[in-house]
Amino acid sequence: MYQNYNMNQLVLPIDLEVKLQENDIAFVINDLVESIPEEAFENFLRKTGRPSYHPRMMLKITLCAYSQSVFSGRKIEALLKDSIRMMWLAQGYEPSYRTINRFRVDPDVQELLRQLFIQFRCQLVEEKIIDHDAIFIDGTKIEANANKFTFVWKKAVKNYSEKLIENSNKIYDELLEKEIIPEIKRESPDELSITELEEIAERLEETVNDYNKKIEECELGSERKKIRSERKFPKQALKRIKDFIDRKKKYAQDMDIFGERNSYSKTDHDATFMRMKDDYMRNGQLKPGYNVQIATEGQYTLAYDVFPNPTDTRTFIPFLDKIEKHFFDLPDYIVADAGYGSEQNYHDVLENRNRTPLITYNSYRKEQKRKYKNDPFKTDNWEYNGEHDYYVCPNGQKLTFQYFFNRTDRYGFTREFRVYQSENCNDCPLRSHCTKAKEGNNRRLFINKKWEEQKEYIRTKLSEEETGDIYKKRKIDVEPVFGFLKANLSFTRFSVRGKSKVENELAFALMAVNLRKYTAKIQNENNPNNPKQNRNCGNNNSMLIPQFFSSKTGYVPASFLLFFVQCQIVLVGFIFSRE
Repeated sequence: MYQNYNMNQLVLPIDLEVKLQENDIAFVINDLVESIPEEAFENFLRKTGRPSYHPRMMLKITLCAYSQSVFSGRKIEALLKDSIRMMWLAQGYEPSYRTINRFRVDPDVQELLRQLFIQFRCQLVEEKIIDHDAIFIDGTKIEANANKFTFVWKKAVKNYSEKLIENSNKIYDELLEKEIIPEIKRESPDELSITELEEIAERLEETVNDYNKKIEECELGSERKKIRSERKFPKQALKRIKDFIDRKKKYAQDMDIFGERNSYSKTDHDATFMRMKDDYMRNGQLKPGYNVQIATEGQYTLAYDVFPNPTDTRTFIPFLDKIEKHFFDLPDYIVADAGYGSEQNYHDVLENRNRTPLITYNSYRKEQKRKYKNDPFKTDNWEYNGEHDYYVCPNGQKLTFQYFFNRTDRYGFTREFRVYQSENCNDCPLRSHCTKAKEGNNRRLFINKKWEEQKEYIRTKLSEEETGDIYKKRKIDVEPVFGFLKANLSFTRFSVRGKSKVENELAFALMAVNLRKYTAKIQNENNPNNPKQNRNCGNNNSMLIPQFFSSKTGYVPASFLLFFVQCQIVLVGFIFSRE
C-alpha cells in the first residue's frame, strides 16, 4: 500500500515559512536584516525609473546564498527557484544574476553591511554571548580574482624609467649637437618632462615635414637621396621620442597605482602579489591577493578591513582607527600575535588610545628559552650599570655611552637609540663570537630605551594571571574564524575586483560565518536530544551499569560479573551511608 501520490491533483500554494524548520538560518537572517534602521536604506531610493527590488530583500538573499557557500551570481539566481529558504526570503521575487551582482558591489551596500555588523554585535552583547572585555585581531591572505602572471613590479618600473630618462637626454643632446632642433627651456637639467618631450616631438615633426617637402620638390635623384639620408636621423629620433612619451606616461601611471606597494596586478590594480600558504606549485610562487584583517570575540567577527600590505604590522593602526570610527569603541584589552608587535603599535595603543596591548613581539618566545637566557653573547644578558650608564661585555670590557642616534623609517616613524661603544676590541679572544665588525673597529651597541621598556611591559602583562589567560584565548578565538571561512564556507578566493568591491564580498562571507555559528548555537540549545541539555547530575544508578550491559553482547565473563556486582554493592552502601 502506498501513500496517495497524484501529479494531476490541484495543490493550493501554502506559506513557505511552514516548510522551514524551527530555528532555521533563514529566520536568523530575516530578524537580523529587519533590525537595521530604515534610515540606512535611504540612499537606495529612486524617484524615477522602474521601482527597484527592496534592498532588505536583496541583502537577505545574498546573505543566505553566502551561508550556503554559493558565491556566483548565476547560482544565486538558480537558488531563488530551487531553495525554500531563498523563496521565502525573496517572497516570490526572482531578481536576475545581473541585479544580484550589481547589488553586492554597490558602494551604498557598504553602509548596510556595517550596520549589519553593528546590530549583530549588539545582539550578542544583549544575549551575553560576548562581554566586550577584549578583542582578538589577526589577518590572513585571500587570493584575488586576478590572473597569476599579471604582475607589475615597482623596482622594474623604476629601472625602466631611469633608462628612459638616460636615453631621452642622450637623444636630446645629439639633436642639439647636430643642430636639428633649437634648445628648449627645461624645468630640470636631469630629466625631460612629458611636456618637454612633446615639444621636442613637435619640432622634430616640423623638421621631418620640411625634409619631405624638399624631397617632393627635388627632381634630381642624387639630391633626393642626399636629403633622405639627412632626414633619417630626425625621423628615427621622432619615432623614439614618441615611444618615450607613451612609456613615460605609462610609468607615471604605474607609480600612481603602486602607492606604497611593491607590485600590483594588471587585471586587479588593488591586488598585491603576496606569498600564500596554499602553494600549489611548491616553489614559493607569489599570487595576487589581499590582506584581510578581522577583530573577533567569542569566535564571532565584529569588524573587518582589507589591506594591500603583505605584512600585518602596518595594518594595525589603520584597522583600529576604522573600528573606532565605523564599528564600536575599543575594549580594555587588544590581543594580537607577534606579527603586530612593534614600537609604533605599542605606542599607539598605550599613549593614544589608553588601552592595554596583549601583543607579543618577534623574539618573545625565543627569550623565554633557557638557551637564550644562558647565552652570554646576547646583549639582553649583559650586565648594565645604571648609575654610570655602561654595559659590560662577556670579556669584562665596558661599553660606555657615546651619543644619541635617530632612525626614521620610510613611513615617517622615528626611533631614538643610545649608542654604546667598547674601549678596545682588538685583542679580545671572544671577538669572533661577539661582533662582526671589521678589524680595528670596536663593538657598538644600539639601545632603544623606549622599545626595551615596552617589551618589559608586555612580558609583565603576559606573566600576570588575568591578562595571561586573556592572551591564551587568542588561538581559540580568532584563528578558528579563518578555518570556518576557508574550510567550512569554502571561501578561498574573491570573485570581484577592486578594493571596495572586495570589502563588500568579504563582509558578506564573514557575516555568513557568524550566522552559521549563531544558528548552530541556537539549534543546539533547543535540541531535546542534546546530551548537554539532558545531563543528569543526580544519583542515577543506571550510570553504574557498563555500556555493554545494555547492548546486545554475546558473552560476559562470570568473574567480571561477580567483581562488578561486588563493586556496585560497596558503592551503593557508601552512597546510603553519606545520606
